Amino acid sequence: METNYDAIVVGTGISGGWAAKELCEKGLKTLVLERGRMVKHVEDYTTMNNDPWDYKTGDVITQDTKMKQAKQSRTRYTVTESSKHFFVNDLEHPYNETNRFDWMRGYHVGGRSLTWGRQSYRLTDFDFTANLKDGVAVDWPIRYKDMAPWYGYVEDYIGVSGENVGLPQFPDGNYLKPMEMNCVEDVFKSSLTAQYDDRIVTMGRTAHITEGTKPGLGRSNCQYRNRCRRGCPFGAYFSSNSSTLPAAENTGNMTLRPNSIVHEVMYDADSKRATGVRVIDTETSEVFEFKAKVIFLCASAIASTSILMQSKSDRFPNGMGNDSGELGHNIMDHHLGVGASAKYEGFEDKYYTGRRPNGIYIPRFRNIGGKTDQKDFLRGYGYQGGASRSSWMEAIKEMAYGAGFKEMIQTPGEWRIGLGGFGEILPYHDNKMTLDYDKLDQWGLPTVTFDATIKENERNMRKDMQQQAEEMLTNAGFKDVQGYDGDYAIGLGIHEMGSARMGRDPKTSVLNGNNQLHDVPNVYVTDGSAMTSAGNVNPSLTYMALTARAAKHAVEQLKKMNL
Repeated sequence: METNYDAIVVGTGISGGWAAKELCEKGLKTLVLERGRMVKHVEDYTTMNNDPWDYKTGDVITQDTKMKQAKQSRTRYTVTESSKHFFVNDLEHPYNETNRFDWMRGYHVGGRSLTWGRQSYRLTDFDFTANLKDGVAVDWPIRYKDMAPWYGYVEDYIGVSGENVGLPQFPDGNYLKPMEMNCVEDVFKSSLTAQYDDRIVTMGRTAHITEGTKPGLGRSNCQYRNRCRRGCPFGAYFSSNSSTLPAAENTGNMTLRPNSIVHEVMYDADSKRATGVRVIDTETSEVFEFKAKVIFLCASAIASTSILMQSKSDRFPNGMGNDSGELGHNIMDHHLGVGASAKYEGFEDKYYTGRRPNGIYIPRFRNIGGKTDQKDFLRGYGYQGGASRSSWMEAIKEMAYGAGFKEMIQTPGEWRIGLGGFGEILPYHDNKMTLDYDKLDQWGLPTVTFDATIKENERNMRKDMQQQAEEMLTNAGFKDVQGYDGDYAIGLGIHEMGSARMGRDPKTSVLNGNNQLHDVPNVYVTDGSAMTSAGNVNPSLTYMALTARAAKHAVEQLKKMNL
């Protein structure tokens, strides 16, 4: 068994797939390690064509699932019968909560790239300068100009559908044609534009092919099945399995090793460099060491930080790269579960085709200068939403049989529209994770304990998110407007980030502007761990761009013999 490589990539999700592709295409012999099982594109999408009636209970979250995946089921939608196999068993993979934390995980090749929401947005300088402007946490060591070409590079490769709208707080990109709005969404867009001069409605920018093809395994147009969480046999949405990992494999430079838990990065005090990683084989429980010149940690924000925390030495008694003491702190997410819904009277003769895997989007309109600035909270939020005709599932149990039921399911319900807010969470130092060495997992490794909550800034923002959603729907002429503010705990947005933040000063951050550990320059961390602030948009596009950018830097530094 080969144990020496040019590069090691830990994780095969959004970031890991990109690291593998970029490093392999640049000629590095690369070992890609995944703690979970193998998942092959199409072949292992076992439920991709199933209908609800193919399951005894329908495609719902069952009581058995709630017992085994109690924390994974907190989303109320991810672990239905058709997709539960892409999320972990919480009994087998426990963690601890000082405050509730919803840690959604998928341990398999492809990770959450198979189940992500696919919304793909750029951060802007409103985001990259926010901490500096507001005097919050630390300044990002990069700006939009550093990221713009990499955003474009990633968008071109993965395929993102959307439209350019010319808003500084919502940067334009390289998009395929947008998906179409339905008739009620069109009405809402027109009405909102007429009522407000500071906000627009556009289609969500989503990593789905809407025209042509993209590199990978037969990647072609979206078929509007909306079965994305099961894996897409058409490769219509971007995933590591359909796109970046095949590209890496095609180079002949990738060795992919699933069932391999990386728990430590090894360190040489003389060279001041990492030498490789220690791995537990989940099938045999054997421990292996693999060596490389450069290491990319892309295991997800919590997992990558856990690995660094476990990587202790005389030089780093508190975890590799943790001279600042910031490792594990500053955990962020996007808070959601707040907004409003309403009904639309009309278009009873209209419907829509297929199941569009996307909705409408209202970009941020708070705290971007002038009259948009708010007294009660910093930063901002956007809305995702959509309109549809209510489904037959409204039928009550007592009417679920006989001619009456059959007639009912053939009659579309009323049109309804919903707007759900996604808001920024500030990088609070005391929102943290720690390791509990008294509670070990089945591999003898420490479990993670979370202690993180939203605070006054976010609570004030949520009030505004609900109020503005209600007002917009009312002013647009919709009826029966109902606001809501449901329960939220950090993690529920499935955008956990910030646990090994980038920064300018090694005394207050873990990574530099190239995603390197300040004090171990041949270790790069390019997943959500690196985020210095959260912005209010879905972050995966930023992780991909950071990874591609860091890979280029790593190869350049290797050529210069700096690593």
